[in-house]
Amino acid sequence: MRTGFVWHEKYMWHDTGPALGVLPSTGEFEPWVHFENPETKRRLKNLLDAYKFTDALLPLDPMSATKEQLLLVHTPEYVEKIRKLSAENGGNAGELTPFGPGSYEIALLAVGGCISACEAVLEGKIQNAYALVRPCGHHAEPDRGRGFCIFSNLAITARELLLRDEVNKVAVVDWDVHHGNGTETVFYDDPDVLTISLHEDSLYPHNSGAVEDCGEGDGLGFNMNIPLPPGSGGGAYDAAMRRIVLPALDQFQPDIILVASGLDGSTWDPLGHMMLLSSHYRAMTEQLLAVAENLCKGRLVICHEGGYSAGYVPFCGTAIIEALSGKLSGIVDPFAKYESKWQQIQSNQEQAVQQAQDIAFASFQKACAA
Repeated sequence: MRTGFVWHEKYMWHDTGPALGVLPSTGEFEPWVHFENPETKRRLKNLLDAYKFTDALLPLDPMSATKEQLLLVHTPEYVEKIRKLSAENGGNAGELTPFGPGSYEIALLAVGGCISACEAVLEGKIQNAYALVRPCGHHAEPDRGRGFCIFSNLAITARELLLRDEVNKVAVVDWDVHHGNGTETVFYDDPDVLTISLHEDSLYPHNSGAVEDCGEGDGLGFNMNIPLPPGSGGGAYDAAMRRIVLPALDQFQPDIILVASGLDGSTWDPLGHMMLLSSHYRAMTEQLLAVAENLCKGRLVICHEGGYSAGYVPFCGTAIIEALSGKLSGIVDPFAKYESKWQQIQSNQEQAVQQAQDIAFASFQKACAA
């Protein structure tokens, strides 16, 4: 069965405007391109096309999410604010989230792309899918945008899935280098959604993503944070997957697994410091494929989030899509030769994984036992 692939040209039309990296251009400094710009995702799509690997995937046309679907997560006031600003000259959705005219409709396509991918998986048209959507979503909170994210793509998708008879539990694994605070906020008291975030410790948002933040009320134990020290590399991520993520998924028994696939943990990313290579993203994808096959009929949907190295994101994204499809594209990562030097886990990284295992996983196990 083929792997589904969501793409729409309009994703590239979401305009974040000129900036000094992530800061707005105010006339005090020479304007530059915003870090969150179309190039990383467009170059990934172009690379797949150039090697004709897109032909091996089943194209999925994204639907536009409805207002009712947005309201599964976001407040009516926030949705109306974005709609009005988008219909005028654009504006800012919240903290570090500029957008131009028309971005409301594009954001609807991004949410809808994730939902469309999941629908195709649930209907048995495909085994799994990659949604190359934009704008990203995992920082967006119910009443504001944050960190380049307008609407919470995966949180809305998870809520939509839970309305269906065949889905009672959803797991969300977030390997973006930044903490998945938006998804965490939405499901912090919900035992039907297991949220797991692997991220660089104390990066963004500030004071977010602590290992002790395990949920509350009925959701206590079902939110797991794995903050890792800068420079951890693939070894630390592998340890976190084997010792925390995969056992938690096995115990939770989800009906579908969603992934917030930020590729800003790569070694060349300007907004992260985690030194991951394409082979590490491939390995994590293969680990999730295996557990999805055992737990939920192989239902795995990976949705693109951050990633700001236009030169390297395409290789990381290709590795993930190759793993999903079980096919090789012929694309060779020219940086893969450095893997052996960046694979080892140092003592402080081991301690970080152990702490997450002791606190987050212990809280999750207690919740499951209850």
